Parts: sequence; C-alpha cells; structure tokens
Amino acid sequence: MDNKELVFNTLAKSRKPLKNSEIAEFSGLEKGAVEKAIKVLKTEDRVFSPQRCFWQCK
Repeated sequence: MDNKELVFNTLAKSRKPLKNSEIAEFSGLEKGAVEKAIKVLKTEDRVFSPQRCFWQCK
C-alpha cells in the first residue's frame, strides 16, 4: 500500500478530523510523507479541511 492510500485509510477510520502529526502517529509514516500524501489527496478531491490544520475524508 502506498503512502497516499495509507493516509486516506487512517483518515477514513478516524471519527474526527486529524492533524498531520496525528495522521503520522497513527499510520507510522514520517510527517513529511503525510504532508505529500495529503497534498495529492487534496488535488484528487478525496479529503478536505474542516478547520485549519485538520483533515477529514469526504
């Protein structure tokens, strides 16, 4: 599984919006890898930010 799908699955399992550091902690990825994956997921319109610095699946 690539980083993008791992980040998406981590967000999908969460019941609340998560910060990048929380996503990194839960998925086991580095924070930089999470940021890159979020950027790609955002352009694919699969995640959104309900408030600043938090991410959630659509």
